[in-house]
Amino acid sequence: MRNFVRFCLRTVFRFLKVRCNIAVNENTLPQKAVYVSNHVSYLDPIILFAYLPGNPIFALNGHLYRRKWIRFLMRTADVMLFNPIEPGDIKELIAKVDSGRRCVIFAEGRITESGGLMKIYEAPGLVADKSKAPIIPVWINGPQYGYFSKTKGKLPHRPLPKIRVKVKAPVNFKLKDELRRQRDHISNEVYVLMREMSFEASYNDNISLFAQLMKTAKVHSKKGIFRRPTFVEDIQRVPNSYKDIIIKSYVLGKYFKKRTLPGEHVALLLPNSIAAVCTFFGLSAYERVPVMLNFSVGAANMVSMCKTAVVKKVITSRLFIKNAKMENVTEALEKAGFQVVYLEDLRKEIGLWDKINAYLRYKIKRVPHKKGGNKKAVILFTSGSEGAPKAVVLTHANILSNIKQMSSIETINISDTLFNALPMFHSFGLTVGTLFPLLEGAKLFLYPSPLHYRVVAEIVYEIGATIMFGTDTFFRGYGKIAHPFDFHNIRFMFGGAEAVKPDTRNMWMERLGIRVLEGYGSTECSPVISANNRIFNRFGSIGKLLPKIEYKIEKVDGIEKGGELVIRGPNIMSGYIMPDNPGVLVPLKDGWYHTGDVVEIDEIGFVYIKDRIKRFAKIGGEMVSLNAVDEMVRRAYEKDGEEYSYGIVAVPHESKGEQIVLVTNNRKVTQECLHSYIKANAMSELYLPRVILFRDRLPVFATGKADNVTLKKDVMEELGLTMAKAC
Repeated sequence: MRNFVRFCLRTVFRFLKVRCNIAVNENTLPQKAVYVSNHVSYLDPIILFAYLPGNPIFALNGHLYRRKWIRFLMRTADVMLFNPIEPGDIKELIAKVDSGRRCVIFAEGRITESGGLMKIYEAPGLVADKSKAPIIPVWINGPQYGYFSKTKGKLPHRPLPKIRVKVKAPVNFKLKDELRRQRDHISNEVYVLMREMSFEASYNDNISLFAQLMKTAKVHSKKGIFRRPTFVEDIQRVPNSYKDIIIKSYVLGKYFKKRTLPGEHVALLLPNSIAAVCTFFGLSAYERVPVMLNFSVGAANMVSMCKTAVVKKVITSRLFIKNAKMENVTEALEKAGFQVVYLEDLRKEIGLWDKINAYLRYKIKRVPHKKGGNKKAVILFTSGSEGAPKAVVLTHANILSNIKQMSSIETINISDTLFNALPMFHSFGLTVGTLFPLLEGAKLFLYPSPLHYRVVAEIVYEIGATIMFGTDTFFRGYGKIAHPFDFHNIRFMFGGAEAVKPDTRNMWMERLGIRVLEGYGSTECSPVISANNRIFNRFGSIGKLLPKIEYKIEKVDGIEKGGELVIRGPNIMSGYIMPDNPGVLVPLKDGWYHTGDVVEIDEIGFVYIKDRIKRFAKIGGEMVSLNAVDEMVRRAYEKDGEEYSYGIVAVPHESKGEQIVLVTNNRKVTQECLHSYIKANAMSELYLPRVILFRDRLPVFATGKADNVTLKKDVMEELGLTMAKAC
């Protein structure tokens, strides 16, 4: 009877677009095992009953089994009423699994209300650990878009959503013996497994960025028969829907397709705006590669960037050039032989037929190039490299994998509004701040500058933003100026590009009641490598590595604890283009990227940055951390307030190899005071800066991060040293 009921259910589900992929043969399944699944709708236990092989025990919470229609459809299944926090129920289930049965447990216990993972209970891990049974991860995707879910108002609902069930091969589950409090870490271990499944189930490694935009638009672009919700807005305050963005992208893409070659690199010199988004997707749709120019580095460096990436055309805006007073930049680009194209001038060349053609393409959902994979998607430039900027080539797979890695740790949906003021020429601002919300179905507000502290706080309040990304510098500025109610809607905010200081974190928590989560990444990694989230967060750490990132710790001479973090994964760039060899891609050796950061990783996977390899001075054979010196100086003068800036660099010294130079705008700083502080705190004498220079302003990048490269160059010039001596 049970098999007949399951056959009938499978027949109905096949008509309802349900597909199940089981990675292991029923004959090779272990006799005892624990199926651990996510929980997105009331249909989940019925779907699993229909498709999972054998006769597993279904450990169902009472809120599910109280529904008559679920009891009716599963009356032939072996069901056990189960409370994940009740010790008696856990012991009973352990005994059943130990006797040679397989069981099904929903890791979250209850149906998700966000569409993503919620609280993970320890029960699945306890059952697997105590019964010595492997875990079989299961991921259900699709029912969250149907009427049997609890995501109304957060995800678009439709009558027959496509449902995919993925069953992975068994995974041996054994807690590490060295864990001090094993029980507290059980849910963490299960969460890591489910997070991996979330990524695997949602990531397509061969789709292009524009195809993914079309796919997202198909799911989120309609609300009812006539209404189209708006998703993107900028300072022009004209909201755009997915339809608007895609049609404009088609128009611009078709225009540049006729005037460029397939695979050609085309530079973008545009601020955060809808125009920049449409130009980016327009080029991408027709296999042209956007080259994002960093307009904060000056004309000479921008010319160098264009030469490195072998660019012929630079797309910009007359209004932007005028407001930013960058006429000298366009002159320098034209003088160097690059064609500068102004978006305002295209209005005369784009006619009615071009717009009709774009509309028809949108209606028939035509994607010019569906496959992305390892094809170039965008070229960015490193901000902290020596000399001329290096070009970083990111593929479609790199960017999309990083977006899906992020969505596996923090789910965003239509109820969210993400405020992004980070520039799109920065990987943080492009991938996380712009593409992440657009391709995950959240609303996006683009603002051209993160430095307008009062304006930013006011707009965040006005639009009711729920998500923010930024740097410690910007967060500190917003937190000091903002009214306590300006950020009342913020659900979570991530800090990156530089370490989030304890003072900044405490200010936001105490004054505004918001927890600042810290992440870590680099341009070469698309950019996110690791991040804390609201489920697992440790102050002082940069979180856990994202799914599918392999790592190794390489020993660094002179450093006792930890080592350099070296990583490999789907989000790691395809390679560099060097200034001295324009247009030629230099791939990474075996795909491994050396981060240049000295880290330690604790017993449950939290990563702690101890220093940067390049942020060390070698004085008389001893390695001295420049970050530690910086922290010492700040503590010594913390009574003077946070408005002062301090920069620490190492420069050549004839007898000792290198010496430490302190640059600051605090005129009260003296060597005597610093020496006294070092002695009072029993610190090494090597921490004492041998030269102190005073400046009104210290160089910073557009992200607000300290520009130590420029600072060192300026110090070398002031001291009469040459860069050759530093090498």
